Parts: sequence; C-alpha cells; structure tokens
Amino acid sequence: MPRARYKQVVDRLAADIRGGQLIPGTRLPTHRQLARSHGIALATATRVYSELESMGLVSGETGRGTFVRETALPPGLGIDQPASNPDMLDLNFNYPALPGQANLLRKALRELAVAGDMEALLRYQPHAGRQHEQQAVAAHLRDRGIDVQAENVLLVSGAQHGLAITAMALLHPGDVIAVDALTYSGFKVLAETYRLELAPIAAGADGPDLNALRQLCKTRRVRAVYCMPTLHNPLGWVLDLPTREQLATIAREHGLLIIEDAAYAFLADNPPPPLATLAPERTVYISGFSKSVATGLRVGFVAAPSAWVPALERCIRATTWNTPSVMTAIACRWLEDGTVAQLEAQKRDDACQRQAIARRVLAGLPLVAHPASYFVWLPLGEDVRADQVAMALLQQGVSVSTAEPFCTAAQVPHALRLALGSLTLDVLPQALQTVRDVIERHTY
Repeated sequence: MPRARYKQVVDRLAADIRGGQLIPGTRLPTHRQLARSHGIALATATRVYSELESMGLVSGETGRGTFVRETALPPGLGIDQPASNPDMLDLNFNYPALPGQANLLRKALRELAVAGDMEALLRYQPHAGRQHEQQAVAAHLRDRGIDVQAENVLLVSGAQHGLAITAMALLHPGDVIAVDALTYSGFKVLAETYRLELAPIAAGADGPDLNALRQLCKTRRVRAVYCMPTLHNPLGWVLDLPTREQLATIAREHGLLIIEDAAYAFLADNPPPPLATLAPERTVYISGFSKSVATGLRVGFVAAPSAWVPALERCIRATTWNTPSVMTAIACRWLEDGTVAQLEAQKRDDACQRQAIARRVLAGLPLVAHPASYFVWLPLGEDVRADQVAMALLQQGVSVSTAEPFCTAAQVPHALRLALGSLTLDVLPQALQTVRDVIERHTY
C-alpha cells in the first residue's frame, strides 16, 4: 500500500476525532473491519491504529477493542502540576497542611534570625549537608529503625531530587528497573528522562508478585527494583515482614540495587523494618519533609551504603550544589525540637479523618486505600471510561488523576487516583460527592 494512501487513512480518522465526528469513548472498528472497509492489509490497519495511539487520539484495550480518547484533557494530567486555580477543587495532587503551620514557620524564621551564624547561611554548604544536619537526619532515621551513620546521609532538595540523583549516580541509560505495574508517577517521569526501561511487576491486593519478579530476573538483566514497601502510592499497601525479607533475598540473589521510596512511610503506624534495615548493603533509602511537614519545604534525604556516597554527592553538586541552607536549617531544627514528630502524628490523625470521609461519601464503590493514607485508588466499572469521567469532573471544577500516570504496564486500567490531602475538611465531602455523582452518571 503506498505510503500516501496509508497516511490518508490516519489523517481522516485523526480529523474525525479532533473535529468531534468521533466522540470520546467511541469504539472503533476492529483491525479486520478497518482493513476491509479501506481495502488495506491487516498489518497496515494495525499500523494505522498504532500511529493514532502514538498521537494520543485512541487507546487499544486487550479484549475490548480500540476507543477514541478524551483529547480535551490537559496534557500531563496527574504528572505535571498546573498553575494554581483557586476555583479548582484539587483531588489530583497532595499538599497536606495543618492549621497553624504558617505560625510555626514565622517562629522558626525569627529564631533563625537571632541565633547562630547568619553569614554561614549565605555561603555554599557542603554538597551532602553540614555535619550537624546529617547527624539530625541520622537520628531521625534511627527512630524509624534504620541504623545509619551521619556520613551515610545526604541532604537533597526533596525526595524527587533524591530519586533523580540516585538514577544519575547509580544507573545508566537502558538499565532495566523492576517496578510495580502501578507506581509513583514521578518515578515514571524520571525513568523517561534518564532513558531507563521500566519492567512492570503485577501486583495483588497486598503487594507485588515476587514470583513474577524472580522470573523477570531470570529472563532479563535487571539492574534495580524501585519500591514503596511502607504505604505504597497509589495503592496504599504496607508490605508485611515475610514479603520484605523475600524481596531482600531476591535482590541479593540477583545483585539488584533496591531503591526504597519512603515519602509516605510516616503515615503507617509501627510498620515492619524498612528494606534499608533488611538489606543495608544494597538499599538507597529516600524520603523528605514535603508530605510530613510542607510541600514548599524542599528538603529531603538519602541514606546509602558508603561505597555509593561519593557518586551521589557528586550528583548533588552537578544539580543543585547543596540544598538551600535556610530551608535545611529550619528542617533540622524541627527534627531536633520534636516539631516534625508532632506534625507527623497530627497528619496521621488528619489522614485517618479524610479516609473516613472518603469511605462514607464513596460507600459501595470499590475503594483501595490504607486507612491512614492521603489517597484513594478507585477502580471504575467495566463500561466506565476514566478519561471521560476525569473530563466531566474538570468541567465541574474538580481535578482528579486517571490511572495512566501511574501505570507501567501495557494495559492501563480504568481507575481514578484521588488525593485527599489538599482540600479542607469541610470542602472534601463536596468534592468527593461530585466524583461519585459523575461516576454514577457515566455508569451504564
């Protein structure tokens, strides 16, 4: 078939989709039907749909067919945070805050202004942080069951920066990283940026299928495994101790680097030991204060084996030189005086309240969540399309994320991820009720 004719089929379908003749959710002809109607080969029909999918106009779903996508959704929905719209009810991103936190910041800034060497805060800092700051974070980690020395702690500009320097320092383009089939969207963005191949591991209700991980390691040269064993984002699981021990064993058997993301771990009450305790020689532990304190406080930390610290420190130098000294000073003061521990306890209670609201408003829907997490995973019915629901919600002033930003598998489930931590407690029920109403209107 001449290329011009093949392109004509693609262009005609694309024009019909963009022009509204083929509305979102429309099931397109099967590959065979498309081939017959246009007099083209079956392989060429497959190529037509593949090109339309790469253009973001259709989605192919195994066993169901090819459907027109909702193209009016903002690009990057669920991954890129747009400019703040005061009228939008945000169930997309979490920036949990408690009443009175602004006063804590005012007090900390006043104390910082009258104590210590202000001149020192105006100069470059050591790339990994000043020694007393590393000691403060190390003491914080020991409270979480991680016996780490101060020299193995690096201060970074948030957990996302910690993930980025780990990829820069310890991974190479083309490396295969085992991840959950549904995982943190920010790690997907990072993998795309650093050209890492993500190999999805299927998951059950309580965690990843470790037999599938073992099989993957036998058939592929896997370099690392990225995981969130304590309060998984978006599914909320907390892996039990036998599962963690099995994961550590697999990592040792196959020489895997473990990247342990603990951004939400503070919400889990008395979880099993971190992987950084079970396999300290091969685990990079990453977290920060964005969720436990404030998202604007871009201070995080990385704990790593001694052999990897120089390379990680070099990458801090290459990206930010050092974490901003004023923010780091405030964060470490709050660690030392108990403010962080107090805020974490208050936010655990706050998250439990929000989960209770979600369970009440969304009762009867198949929620997947930890009882103390700031998010809910909401699978949709067989005939409910997530992109259409998300678009309808945007039109009503509610922003949510579909499964697409979190999915690493070929088949993207129709589901919503609802962030519960950004709206006030009096507004949250209204937003969730709108979600319920829109889902019910789209259920056939």
